[in-house]
Amino acid sequence: MPLGETLARVDADLAAGRVPVARQRLRGLVSSFPHDLTLRRRLAEVYRLYGDAAEAGRWMYLEEDRDADETAAFEARYGSPGRRMRALAWRGPETRAATAFAEGQLVAVRTACTEELGHPVDWDDPASYREGPGKEYEAPAEPWTVGGVLVGAGCLVAVLAFLAVWVNGLVALFD
Repeated sequence: MPLGETLARVDADLAAGRVPVARQRLRGLVSSFPHDLTLRRRLAEVYRLYGDAAEAGRWMYLEEDRDADETAAFEARYGSPGRRMRALAWRGPETRAATAFAEGQLVAVRTACTEELGHPVDWDDPASYREGPGKEYEAPAEPWTVGGVLVGAGCLVAVLAFLAVWVNGLVALFD
């Protein structure tokens, strides 16, 4: 789907209150167009609707007019330069950044990661900035939600119903 059409759908989703759908569309666009700072800014705005300062800071990290509290929340959540590199989801050389500030931020993160790991790292090679086994970033555990419990219970009921039909058929086969 073309970029303009997807952005129109994002606007329609937001107008209709379908914030999670809009967020997913924007995440896909940022993944497809990692150098487009406008898409990152729009994604940060969606995360502000959720009240998630760390994720808003993540997507505004390359912007000069970013919020200091959001940036601090991002840096706290993604504590090491390697985790920040993964979180920023950049591809290609820093020179592809749209602004000098964004390029400087990318160079600073990559340089800090290189110094911390003791070997050169590359945006296009996530294995180069992996911190080793056992040091992978784990997202904070989210509390159980009513919807999550209901989905889990529904799956359990479906599996038990399937097994009951299967066992009933097996018994009927040998009668």
